Amino acid sequence: MPIADESGTHAPSRDVAVGIIRRLKEAGHEAWLVGGCVRDFLRGVEAVDYDIVTSASPDVVQGLFPHTAAVGIRFGILLVLEQGHAYQVATYRCPGGYRQDIGMRDFTINAMLTDTDTGRIIDEVGGRADLEGRLIRTVGRPEDRFAEDRLRMLRAIRFAANLGFNIDQETFAAISAHAPEIRTVSVERIADEMTRMLTLGGAGQGMRLLAQSGLLKEILPEVAALRGVKQPPRFHPEGDVWTHTVKMLDLISFPADSRLAWGVLLHDVGKTDTKSEDERGIHFYGHAKQGMILGEAILRRLRFSRLNRETILNLIRFHMNFIGVRDMRPSRLKRLIRTKDFDLALELHRLDCLASHGQLATYEFCRNKQEEWANELQKLPPLLNGRDLLAMGFQQGPLFGEILTAVEEAQLNGFIHTPEEARRLILRRWSSFLTKKG
Repeated sequence: MPIADESGTHAPSRDVAVGIIRRLKEAGHEAWLVGGCVRDFLRGVEAVDYDIVTSASPDVVQGLFPHTAAVGIRFGILLVLEQGHAYQVATYRCPGGYRQDIGMRDFTINAMLTDTDTGRIIDEVGGRADLEGRLIRTVGRPEDRFAEDRLRMLRAIRFAANLGFNIDQETFAAISAHAPEIRTVSVERIADEMTRMLTLGGAGQGMRLLAQSGLLKEILPEVAALRGVKQPPRFHPEGDVWTHTVKMLDLISFPADSRLAWGVLLHDVGKTDTKSEDERGIHFYGHAKQGMILGEAILRRLRFSRLNRETILNLIRFHMNFIGVRDMRPSRLKRLIRTKDFDLALELHRLDCLASHGQLATYEFCRNKQEEWANELQKLPPLLNGRDLLAMGFQQGPLFGEILTAVEEAQLNGFIHTPEEARRLILRRWSSFLTKKG
């Protein structure tokens, strides 16, 4: 994957990749552009990265380029770092040259080479025809390619989703037959492929294919369990929880924020465990709380970072808060709008509405309030913090949160404006908790 340079751009350069190939050739080695960049060139879209395959050994590559990083050295894969970006350089997978190397690649659309000197594209496995036919097909027997790397089963579905392609019938049958074996793949690699599927386009279709293939129940059994969980037609005319979730993913804009995409996928995951039914209809009391419990288990299992985990769990926790947002006191609503993940939560709410009853009145209300209060909210730095409370003589503990929230609420309502007014408010309400007199 590309590394950001000082300008903040993430676009790698074809010219730099061609320069790497030229240096390898000048040293007496074969070298070609391969894989996704060739595929994307033929599709008429800009490549997001440039991969190179060569006859040079990893030791030779390291000797030719001053800045390299080993990402799969035992598989002959290095990153060459040039001008702030990373270019994957892989040694032929077998001694028979590029033809044998092509035969061991995953899918035909990823197994084409480009000669950068002539522009000639080498396609010996029907990749161009499959690209034109919008088809994901393995190079050779699916069972052989999947036995080499079980993650390829998930990658087939990810490519089909992101590109809007179909999966070859034999390839899909092999995925279904070997779906349980996806559990032999590291969770980090699975999480990465899932995130790409959810954020780069076609996430809804990707989830449908995961379910049809049997991979979903192996990777995310909690999400697979949403199928068939009925909802009240009054609020969810679209159907069960699974249908609602996938419809939200159909509506998400791409490329998507990964935290939003995972928040959408998991926001109703607690409904399976909390469903109840009586004479008034179907209910899911406490499903957000249960969703947080399940969501945390899923995200920990997939080795998500703490920060991403917290953001996604906040989206699950707060997605039901919008029900009563128009009845909130201004101070509480201002506090909600000021939370760092509010824009993500509001977008999840918009998708939630569009994938169910279709009413966006609450969403529009929040957007209007954001505009109305924009200047005011930007000018409201905290009047006091925890260190100030310690200096006043309070002991650190749960009371700090209560006091600081009350101060913020009074500030948002316009009742106090200075740190001294905040201190007077605190002393009026909480002086009995002081451990020393200041």
